[in-house]
Amino acid sequence: MTNGPGDGHGPGDGPGAGIPAVSSAILAMSRHLEVRDVLKTIVASARELLDAEYAALGVPDDHGGFAQFVVDGVSEEQWKAIGPLPRQHGILAAMLHNATPERLADVRADPRFGGWPAAHPDMSDFIGLPVADGDEILGALFLANKKCPKPAGGCGFTAEDERLLGILAQHAAIALTNARLYERSRELTIAGERARLAHELHDAVAQKLFSLRLTAQAATALVDRDPARAKGELQQVAALAAEAADELRAAVVELRPAALDEDGLVATLRSHAQVLDRAHHAHVTFEAQGVRALPAAQEEALLRVAQEALHNALRHAGAGRVEVALVRHGQGALLRVADDGRGFDTGAVRRAGRHLGLVSMRDRASGVGGRLTVESEPGKGTAVEMEVPGG
Repeated sequence: MTNGPGDGHGPGDGPGAGIPAVSSAILAMSRHLEVRDVLKTIVASARELLDAEYAALGVPDDHGGFAQFVVDGVSEEQWKAIGPLPRQHGILAAMLHNATPERLADVRADPRFGGWPAAHPDMSDFIGLPVADGDEILGALFLANKKCPKPAGGCGFTAEDERLLGILAQHAAIALTNARLYERSRELTIAGERARLAHELHDAVAQKLFSLRLTAQAATALVDRDPARAKGELQQVAALAAEAADELRAAVVELRPAALDEDGLVATLRSHAQVLDRAHHAHVTFEAQGVRALPAAQEEALLRVAQEALHNALRHAGAGRVEVALVRHGQGALLRVADDGRGFDTGAVRRAGRHLGLVSMRDRASGVGGRLTVESEPGKGTAVEMEVPGG
């Protein structure tokens, strides 16, 4: 729906006008995979594209409010002073429920306008439209206060603005859907890693409890005929119980929903190595030197390769010691996972295909512009190295 006499084209407008700017905005949106980053880019791109003073994008929740609400053109101090997020009412609700565009000469004069908080910036001409994926409305995108002379009693936003914003909104829906799918995929990956850690910790605690049970039974059998030996066994029971308690505390800490984004690659790798060191007889160490932040895709690839190499060393190689190192290498980083296990014939494994996940690890490395090398000989352990260029 359009309102106000500003439906024509402004000076310099015409077929194809603004398309290069829309293309730039679409490319900017496609560079991000995090939902919050995509939302911010959509809003900033829309505001720049239409030369508006303010822009916002609200993603609705299922309770009459907004799960996310991103603004551009409002300072952080102003945003804090405005107060709680708006509810789904008035013009916002119309765009969310009816999937129709709105272009108003003065939003304050619309009968659906319900006012705004005292700290809210003053707005007049307004354009808004839904961001939709098929029949699903993902959010409402709206802009206010076109930076141009307004037609007498009319809206500064033109029909051409509405057309360009519509193109942007269509691509915004694709970018937002992709970002949601990416985050869901990452959540599933994290859940899988947590389940794997839970299995490792369960094995360690189960071993301790089994030893605890046998030792307690031995102490019971000895308490009458050899009190001194029974006392020694009971002391061992106490020690085993303390170790089991430590493992359970570790489980509580390590199975928290920690993510690479929150803790960083170094902390995540160190934590993972510590868990595996407790859960296995092998001694697992981690060392980092001079590592700087890397592109997210490279950090995730390094983490997955490290986990795969550690799994191989602990489950298949019979290693007694595994050393993990992450060091700065030019603008990027070099990961090395080395073990003293039984090793293998790299030529034979290469012919065998996907044994030990080597193909998967190489794919992860090449997928982020990196390089993976594997050195191993029967009886001489294995070293997996992955180098990434940085960003």
